[in-house]
Amino acid sequence: MERLLNVTSLLSIALIVSVLMSLRRAHIRVEYSVSWLAAGVLVLVLSRWEQALEVIAGWIGIRYPPAALLSMTIAIFLVVLYRMSMILSALKDNNIALAQRLAIVEFHLESVKGNGEKAAQN
Repeated sequence: MERLLNVTSLLSIALIVSVLMSLRRAHIRVEYSVSWLAAGVLVLVLSRWEQALEVIAGWIGIRYPPAALLSMTIAIFLVVLYRMSMILSALKDNNIALAQRLAIVEFHLESVKGNGEKAAQN
């Protein structure tokens, strides 16, 4: 049990450090890093606080606390991934809307150019 908790702690610390390093180098935006940092801290707290882990294991009906930790970790990261999917979907919708607006502007620009050339020919 202790080995699994230690490995989980190390992985969560590695996640926290990598997110902070990416944030420092501007590879990730602050608003997206918050959920990853919260997930890393939550997993770290759960892996170090065995009494809370035992209580949570009892609540969800799992007899082996490290299995509850793994279940909670999976649930936490599913929530983070769902949030990122929502953000990505919104960005894709915004990108489509922007491309459509750009096409309209280009069309109007071409029509203005065409009218200017016709006026210059007359």
